Amino acid sequence: MANPDSRRVFEARARLISALRAGLEEHGFLEVETPMMQSLAGGATARPFVTHHNALDIDLYLRIAPELFLKRLLVGGMHRVYEINRNFRNEGISSLHNPEFTMLEFYWAYSDYGQLMDFTEDLLRKVAVEVRGEPVMHWRGTEIRLGESWARYSVRGAIGHFGGVEPDRLEDAASVASVLRELDLPRPGAGREEAYGHLLMELFDHLVEDKLVQPTFITGYPVEVSPLARKSSEDPRFTDRFELFIGAMEIANAFTELNDPEDQAERFRQQIEARGRGDEEAHRFDSDYVLALEHGLPPAGGEGIGIDRLTMLMTDSPSIRDVILFPLMRPIGGQEPE
Repeated sequence: MANPDSRRVFEARARLISALRAGLEEHGFLEVETPMMQSLAGGATARPFVTHHNALDIDLYLRIAPELFLKRLLVGGMHRVYEINRNFRNEGISSLHNPEFTMLEFYWAYSDYGQLMDFTEDLLRKVAVEVRGEPVMHWRGTEIRLGESWARYSVRGAIGHFGGVEPDRLEDAASVASVLRELDLPRPGAGREEAYGHLLMELFDHLVEDKLVQPTFITGYPVEVSPLARKSSEDPRFTDRFELFIGAMEIANAFTELNDPEDQAERFRQQIEARGRGDEEAHRFDSDYVLALEHGLPPAGGEGIGIDRLTMLMTDSPSIRDVILFPLMRPIGGQEPE
């Protein structure tokens, strides 16, 4: 009642979601709903919330992502689907993270991550025009121009361009670990200390991410951090995946889907091994999903776009709490009310 600026943020958020829906439906996507309680938490690397179903006497997980169910729909012949969904991750709270958040996820049979980059660029420009009247945003004092061509770098290319690290020092785990030591940067957490992909991403996070203010696609993510993405035909250490950064924030994550059931089963086994070494965010083995792949997942691209962070950008809101009507907060006094 006392803050009309806050109300305008949520009016803009509503227009943003409507524009995303219109853009997807214009391209033949069907809106669907998938389970929010799941017997296995999959589709992302995150710690889940656990609940219990009394009648069935089983533990269930609040979903960390709808991905594996949406791809089951592709197997079932629904070839362009999307969901605007609530996800739950049992993680820290910050200006960029809320344990309950909203994502758009869409899956497109017979497309790949290259097509998704072009589609995303066009879609978000149109959303900006609908929400702001022009393909320009003002974020923390910087003008972000969506109307210009968006930059594209591989992970290693970005580390070289923004971090000044020579390409030959990014070819193996020992060399990357040496760079981390020289720059006095931390090593990856438990279960990830020796993996080439995790070491490379630690370097990327510290040297590159905060420099990606204008829209930038980062491609070529390592296999270790992309357990559901198709391996690159050029270098099997990497995948056909991109993340979109705007305002030094990850806004979207997409890849050409892995549709080989044997490769997927092996990736799940590798994730189980990482969990055994202490990586609490690693995937569990989802045998039901592997069975779906055995029935036949068509070649496809899939993508997730963070609604909350996109709203932050469109409204120049510095905290994710400013764009969620009811963000999670500690109760007054830190205790449940009596």
